[in-house]
Amino acid sequence: MKTKLRIASITFIISLFAHAQQQPKGITGNTNWMNNWTSFRPAVNDYSEATNIIAGTIDKDTRLVKRNVYHLVGVVYVTNNATLTIEPGTVIRGDDKTCGTLVITNGAKIIAEGLETDPIIFTSENEINNRKPGDWGGIIVLGKAPINTLGGVHTLPFDLEPTLNHYGGQDPEDNSGILKYVRIEYAGRKLSASKELNGLSLAGVGRKTIVSNIQISFSNDDSFECYGGDLNLSNLISFRTTDDDFDFTQGAQINISNSIAIRHPFSSDISGSRCFEVDSYEKIANTDMTKKMTKINASNITLVNLEENNQGLVRESAYIRENTFFNLTNSVVSGFAPFVLLEGAIGNGEANLSKISFKNVIANNCKGEIESESASNNTGIKNYYGNPQYDIQFTKVKLNELFYLPNIKANPDFRLNVNNTLAIGN
Repeated sequence: MKTKLRIASITFIISLFAHAQQQPKGITGNTNWMNNWTSFRPAVNDYSEATNIIAGTIDKDTRLVKRNVYHLVGVVYVTNNATLTIEPGTVIRGDDKTCGTLVITNGAKIIAEGLETDPIIFTSENEINNRKPGDWGGIIVLGKAPINTLGGVHTLPFDLEPTLNHYGGQDPEDNSGILKYVRIEYAGRKLSASKELNGLSLAGVGRKTIVSNIQISFSNDDSFECYGGDLNLSNLISFRTTDDDFDFTQGAQINISNSIAIRHPFSSDISGSRCFEVDSYEKIANTDMTKKMTKINASNITLVNLEENNQGLVRESAYIRENTFFNLTNSVVSGFAPFVLLEGAIGNGEANLSKISFKNVIANNCKGEIESESASNNTGIKNYYGNPQYDIQFTKVKLNELFYLPNIKANPDFRLNVNNTLAIGN
């Protein structure tokens, strides 16, 4: 009997991953694209002491060069349509005492195009083993792409200079520059109980802006947050952030692909942290309901909780609020409770649920499926997403069987581990 069960189990797994080969799920690539430029142990990286200070306002085209290490002091604004260019391999260390923060204002640009073998690094000024989430502010980019707040222009709640703190407009093609092969470590300073900076804040940023191959580690708030705008995001890594990995609001129109969030209970907020938090507004009274609501198309995404013995601080992988569109396809989600949580106001009717889809998704070791804040909706929701067209596969496979190498102490590889999984029982 045990032999028959063993054969049946192996047959199921072979079927599961053969299907995955036909339609690759989770992050993909012929090779492990997370190699070479990433760092999953930034606390012990030996960065050189700063040789130059960046402070105040940059109002003309400026270039930061690799041979220098820069100390980012206070809030530094790039203004006057200037372009800040940063050479591959440059290290910028954010000041702890003054909450070093870089702000690319509306009309200015940042060209931070690192290389796979020579990434650009924004990190803490503190020394080895003395770094912590929130050591400095982060990077803020303000653009001219549409948002759905009343008036079409808004400000961020980060105590920035009022004359420079504005974003939004009518240009979805707006170009704020390039962020590629960049690491952002220990950002996300908490300014007050209700004001927290993110690792990377993209506010009203347009689709001609390139954001790709970015790793944000140990942010004290969200890793990536988009306030409106229209962007294509790819090859993003969020590692052990305190709050949300990917947060979208104010009518953001986002395509995000081949990206991963790696969570751990000891790096999560007691108030509840998710990989995705998706809403269209904070207050409907401040929203122009004739404008676009938030729409997120997420494909080939991997969301993973590293702690298989869940401590309770890692909750749902995604929290979706009403009046938003969210599509998750060809993805892998492992270790959350539940898989997804919907705001109670969404209900269980097709008119609302049709805006939210999950297709060709593996939900592994999740304690609960797609659930509502209002338990009375759960039966209808389960029936709706139980339709075979969604192809959500609920599995229970260990991380080291699901992925090639889910060990962050080595060179992790979170692509689906087809070969090792097929070898179970051999």
